[in-house]
Parts: sequence; C-alpha cells; structure tokens
Amino acid sequence: MKNRTMDKGVVRDRRGYAANEVIVKQAFERSHHANGTESVDNKDLCNGDIRDSGDSTYNREHTYNKRDTYKKDDKNNPNGAIQTDASGSFSWTLRSERILGSGCTVGLAIVIIVLLLAGCLSRGLYYSADLYPVILIAAGSILIMIVLFLVGIRLEKEQEQEQEQGRKQVPLSPVHWLGNNERMGWRMIRIQGILRVLWPLGMMTCFGVHAWAGSVSKQGSMDEMLRWSLLGMFTLLTAILAARTNGARWLACGWQMAGGLLVLSGILAVCGILPLPFGVMRTADPEISSAGARLGGLLQYPNAYGAVVGMYALERLIAAARVIARPVPAGRLIAAMLPLMPAQAALLLSESRGAWLATGCAAVAAFALQRRGARLPLLLAMAAPLACAAWLYRQLAAAQLAPAPVPGLLALAGAWAAALLGTLLLCRLWHSGAAKAPRAAALTAIVLAGAAAALMAVASTADRLAAGVGTGVSRLEMWRDALQLWTEAAWLGHGGDTWRNMFRAIQSSPYVGGEVHNGLLDLALDTGMIGILLVAGWFLLTLRSIFHFAPQLMPSVLIFGLHGAMDFDWSFTLFWMLFIWLGAWATALKTETEGVQRSGVTVKYTHVRSKSGSKLRSKSRSLFLRYLSTQSHPSAVPMRSFFHIFQRVTARLIRVSTVMIILFWIGGTVWLTSRYAVAEVQYRQAMSEPDGTPAQKVHLMAALQSNQNRSDIVISLARTLPGREAESLLLNSLSHSPMHPQIYIELGRLAAQFGEGQQAGEYFEQAIALNRYDGNGQSVALYWMEQAARREWKAGFTDRARQTAVAGVQMYERYQLLAEEVEAGNVRNDRRFVLEEHAPGYGENLRRLASGSSPPFTLELTKRSP
Repeated sequence: MKNRTMDKGVVRDRRGYAANEVIVKQAFERSHHANGTESVDNKDLCNGDIRDSGDSTYNREHTYNKRDTYKKDDKNNPNGAIQTDASGSFSWTLRSERILGSGCTVGLAIVIIVLLLAGCLSRGLYYSADLYPVILIAAGSILIMIVLFLVGIRLEKEQEQEQEQGRKQVPLSPVHWLGNNERMGWRMIRIQGILRVLWPLGMMTCFGVHAWAGSVSKQGSMDEMLRWSLLGMFTLLTAILAARTNGARWLACGWQMAGGLLVLSGILAVCGILPLPFGVMRTADPEISSAGARLGGLLQYPNAYGAVVGMYALERLIAAARVIARPVPAGRLIAAMLPLMPAQAALLLSESRGAWLATGCAAVAAFALQRRGARLPLLLAMAAPLACAAWLYRQLAAAQLAPAPVPGLLALAGAWAAALLGTLLLCRLWHSGAAKAPRAAALTAIVLAGAAAALMAVASTADRLAAGVGTGVSRLEMWRDALQLWTEAAWLGHGGDTWRNMFRAIQSSPYVGGEVHNGLLDLALDTGMIGILLVAGWFLLTLRSIFHFAPQLMPSVLIFGLHGAMDFDWSFTLFWMLFIWLGAWATALKTETEGVQRSGVTVKYTHVRSKSGSKLRSKSRSLFLRYLSTQSHPSAVPMRSFFHIFQRVTARLIRVSTVMIILFWIGGTVWLTSRYAVAEVQYRQAMSEPDGTPAQKVHLMAALQSNQNRSDIVISLARTLPGREAESLLLNSLSHSPMHPQIYIELGRLAAQFGEGQQAGEYFEQAIALNRYDGNGQSVALYWMEQAARREWKAGFTDRARQTAVAGVQMYERYQLLAEEVEAGNVRNDRRFVLEEHAPGYGENLRRLASGSSPPFTLELTKRSP
C-alpha cells in the first residue's frame, strides 16, 4: 500500500480528544532485528481500540533510547508519536487492555452461543414458556455488560489520575473526563451493525402498542413483545461480538455448533441411539408422509426442521466447494466435507416438500452467483454426499424411520464413508490434470450421482402427490381467509396471535390450523403493513450486506425468506436468531476485511529529540492553564463558548436518556418475564394437583396474581370458585381475550346454573359464532340450554322456559344443517366436524319444552354432560 507520511509531536488519543501524556513503560515484545531495522507487530501497538489491530509491520529507524520520542510518518493516523521512558518500554496498560479485551470477547461469545444452543434445545423457542429462561439469560448478560462498561470507565479515569499525579502535574477538572465518556459512547454507537437493533425494537413497540390499546389477545401481544425484545437483545449482543477481534471466528464456531447439534441429534434419534421424544412425527395419512414417519428433530416440526437443516447444508456446501477448488491435503478435504452427507440426509428425512423446493432454489441461486471457474467445484462437493444421503433416506424410510440400532448405524456409517471417499476420488480426478479423461470422468460421475439422488428423493414426493393434494388445498383456503381478515385492519393489524384466536370464527371449511402457514400473512395479521415494511427493510438491509461482504451466506438467507413465505418458520424464534446470526457474521467479515486493509499501511517511526516533546507538553499545559483562567473569569468566555457548552450539555442529556431507555427496556423485560415465568410454574403445579383440591386453588390464585392475561389460568380458577365470583372473574377476562370461545361457554354454563336461560343463550351464541365447527362445543351448549329451561320450568317461570327452549331448538337446527352441509359438500373435514351422538336427544327434549309439554327427566340424556 502506498506510504503516507505525517509528523506529529504529540501522542493524541485515537478519537482526537485530550493530549495523551501516558508514558509507555514496558518493553515491546516480538520485535525482530535485521540490518539495523526493527519490525514491530501491529497487534501489540493498539492504542485504546483492539478491533483496529492488524498484522502490518512498522519500521523504526533507531532502537528505543531513554527520553526519546518517536514520531509516526503517517498522515492518516491521528495517534501521533510514541513516547518511551528511561527503560524504553511500552505501557503495561496496553497489554492488560489486550488481555481484558480477549477475555470479554470470549465471555461474550460464550453467552451468545449458549443463547443460540438454548434456542435449538428448547423446540426452537416456539412456545412462550420456553422463551422466559432465555430472555432472563440475555437480559442478565446485557446488564452485566453495562455494569462492567461503567466500571471500566471509572477504572480508566482513576488510572489516568494516578498517572497525572505521578508526573506531578496539575490535576484536571472533572470536565476533562467528558471527552472520555463521549469517546466511549461514540465507540459503542459507531459499532458496525449496532443500529440494526432498531428493527426488532420497532416490532416490539408495535406489539406493545397493541397490548396497551387493546387487541384480540393481550397475552398474545405481550408474548410477541417479549419475543421481539429477546431478538433485540440478541441483535445487540451479536453486533458487539461482530465488532470484536476474532468475532467472525466465534460466529462461525456458533453456527457450526448449532447446525451440528440439530443434524446429528435428528440422525441419531432416527437410528435409535438418542432418545428424542416427539423427534419423529408418525402419521397414517399418505398425504402427510409417504413413509409414515417424518423427522422433526429438536424442533418437533418436520417442515421447520427441514428448512433450518437446508440453511446449514447449503452454507457447508459452499464452504466445501471453496476447499475443493484448489488442491488440498486429504485430511482438510475430509474435514470440509464431513457435515454434508448427514445434513442432506436430515433434509430428505424431514420429507418437507417446501424445504426441498426452497433449498433447491437457493442452490440454483448459489450456482448462478459463483464465478464460472467455481461452479464445477460446487457440483463436485454436492454429488457424492447427495447420492449417499438419498440412498440412506430410502433405507430408513423403508423401516419407517425406526430401524434396529445396529443396522441403522451401519447404514449411516457406510453412507457417510462412501460420501467422503466418493468426493475424494472426484477431486483427485479433477485435479489430476493429466488429460481430459479424468475431468470427463468427474463430470460423468456428477451427472450419474445427481440423477440417482433425484430419482430416489423424488419418489417420496410422487407418492404423496398420488395420495392427494388435500393439504395444499387447505393452505389455499387458509390464505384466502387470512387475506380477508387482514383487510379489516390492513395497516395496524389485530395484535399478537391474531390467527390462532380468530381463524375458527372466519374459516370457510373445517380445516385444522393454529398457524396460517405463511410468515408474511402472519405478520400482516398481527402488525399490518407497518410490520411488513419493518421486516422487509430489515431483510433487504441484511441481504445487501451479505451480498457485498459474505456472498457464501446468501443461499441460507434465501431459504429463510422463501420457506418463511410457505410455512410458519418465523413463529420459531430460533429462525430469527439464525437470521440475525448470519447478518452479524457478514458484518464481522466486513470489519475483518477493513482491518486487513488498514493494516496494509506501512508506518515508519523516526527519531525526534526529547526537547520537542518537552515543548509540546509545555504547550498542552499552557492550554490547560488558559482553560482555568476562562473558568475563573466567566465574562471572558466568548459567546460561541456558550453554544459549545450548550451543545455538550445536550449531548450529555441525549446519552443519559439513551442509557435510561436501555435500562428501562431491559429492566421492564426482566420484570415482566419473571412474572410470567412464575405464573407458568404455578399453573403447572396446579395442573399436577387433583381437581378441586385446596392446593390446586392456591396455585391457581398465585398464577393469576402473576399473570391476569392468560385465559387458561382464568378458566381453571373459575371452575374452583363459587358461581358469582367465577362469573365476575370470567367477565373481567373478556377484556383481555375478547375472542376466546371457551370463556363464553363457561359464562353460559354459569348462567344456565343460575336459571338465566336468555343470558345463557346469548353467551352460547357468541361462543358458537367464534367456533362454529366445534361439534363438542355445540353439543355442550345444547345440554346447558336444556338444563336452563328445566330449572326455569321448575322455578315456575314457564314462559321463560319456553323461550329458552326455543332458542335451544334454533341452535340445534343450525348445528344440524351445518353438519349436513359439511358431509354433503365433499370438503376436507380435518376437524372431524359431525353431529355429536347426544345432540339429537338434546334437540328433541328442547322441542318438547318449547311446545309446552312437561319437562322430560330422561336420566341418560339430561344428567350426562358431553
């Protein structure tokens, strides 16, 4: 790189604030002497910012002598000269800062990797209860970092005070330390990628506004707010790690650990070595699985598992292709190829057609993005592992993913060894260069392996397509209903868990789907176009960064976006964590590249007489005395100084406000998460107790005190309370969950027990409107309507009893007509909606009451609740 010269006689801080008069005390290590010139490793020459260290070489024209000052011939570096004391040694603080920085990096990396692995082990953080411990770990880590940051500033100030007193200089005013605070604050703000934390915080704010203003489910909005708060904290931690030295290596290590854990746990669970409950989904429906079993792994959902394994497999494929592109030792080649076959086998065992399609599209994009000379190594890396993975898939699928342990392990080991040896042979043929025959043989082997893999892998898809396309039709109906619901609140959405709480009220057919199976539609329903724009901006920004600085990560991000639009992957917090991880990885690679470019500048240190250093120190001391004089005579301060002071005070207020907002965010998240975690523990303890016992009631009361938004806690507690207290509790719960049909059923039951048939009918009508394809709920409503009519008849309110019976008959007729329509309409009835067994008896009794006959007392019909 072109040499640039600049003479500075003062050692200035990296940010250009106050004069740095710290005398360097310890001898410089790892120096090399040759021909009277000494080269210095730039890694030990960091001046306050370890991230900017590199591997450049500094040439000194003289060795260090006592009382000498060396000035740098570099116009681009504001650090100025390096001073030494009588021993010619550098300051011990440089090395301690370097060691401390390395320790902080290791600690930060361990915390972030633990969070990522916790997401893998906790079912992808799909359920809210799994989020709470991870949120507490992340929030606790950030609070500890803030404390250490403040303590570090304090220690730095005390150290500088001691050094100033050691040179017997005039102690500086407290205003002197404002520069240090500004420098540390700006250093945090200027971390590349740190502002990306605003995207998840924006989503968190959207759900917080819904929870405050009202939504279809306050608990759903609060859970989503905590989920995005966790993602915001995770973004902050990964951004800081990406800016640290060796941050890219730590991020690569975490990616390998998470991917290896997901892949190997799934493969070993299939082979019967690792007990993994619900790791394999078994079904007798050929439309769902042609083999009768699908691998869901730690996520317990095959589609999401296939997508995340596909992300890992493509990243490893491109990394292996880079190794294959040049002749390397066999050991390194095998190490690069080691994860490929298991990852591809896990992808095939998931039997997720959407994951296969998304991975295939991303692989084609990766092939297109490669340079012409790098495309064939990509095919070489893919051929043998894919063929062996397809063969292993067919063997395990034939055993319905439950082979005997020994044969299963033998098949796994054989396929793995064949994939490694096949790739090794292909690479040897490719790099032989003796004639065109080896390369032709390599291309032929690639074509044959790809054809064999396609034939074996597509067999599953063909079988499932031959069985029917009912699942695809159900998704189309789902998306049509979701679009209609979204138009009701297109810009702001309905709040968290909108689809889960409202789909039963709007579904056009009795399909099963607590998730809309489309990430974009799910976000649109929850947060409207505002949330879509936020996520789109975040995704495009990350995609741009990856395209420019880490194109090898592009296919993984494409799978995240493509499959998220076909399924509900984005409901798993782990997927967003992996997306954030890839973005931070790209930023770390960018920082690393810029550091290498900066370190390419050769800086020369030339001898300067100590007299100049003394003059400069005298000049800085005189400037300080001039500052003291202006403080003692305020009238002498120019008018522009007041604006300068106002600017500094404003900056201080902004910094303090920012710190307070961060502390409020982290503290509020910890407080809210702790309450919800306590409620979850108390509710689980209550469910483990026998129904109706005092111990169960105590636990439910404690759970309700910690979280009043959960409808399941409210309903369980209401069943243990007297009638009027239960009714009051349920009515209060409607303000938090206005779309919950079970609350209306409980209110209707209580009203029927009080002999209030008209009120009970209104509650049951509302419950049926919110869940009309619930056969059991409709049967329960008919039972209690009959009970209410009988109680009113016995109490002497004959007219009221007839009106209640008439309302019950109308419910029964609508129920009967809807069941006949579903049965005769030839639609997919995933919910098994039919006319329940006892419903005709309830309807007949209600007709008798409505006609004025004496109330029936048939025990098997009137005293048996469905």
